[in-house]
Amino acid sequence: ARPSRRSWSPPTTQLPKSVCAQGHPAAFQVGDTGAEMAQVIPLELIDKCIGSTIWVIMRGDKELVGTLRGFDDFVNMVLEDVTEYEIAPEGKRITKLEQILLNGNNVALLIPGGNPNYE
Repeated sequence: ARPSRRSWSPPTTQLPKSVCAQGHPAAFQVGDTGAEMAQVIPLELIDKCIGSTIWVIMRGDKELVGTLRGFDDFVNMVLEDVTEYEIAPEGKRITKLEQILLNGNNVALLIPGGNPNYE
């Protein structure tokens, strides 16, 4: 049986308490001394991104940018207003999608507020 979220504590990451304009923890900000570090659970950080634009880099040659509407413990995600970028040797292909359910097994990297600027 899978442990419940209450009995299992995922690894934590040290991030500064300062936040960017969209409310996401900033990686670096002028004036951070390092003494003001707070522990953030990765799923909590993703939860703060609900309703915001997120850039998802997949395993392979696909990247997606869309509005995060929800996710689960496996980081399966529901995205809306999605732009899918597929990079191939013959060039890039851009596909617009209204809504998708994304399998978390194929996610390599999440970038809150990011955009690849391929267009």
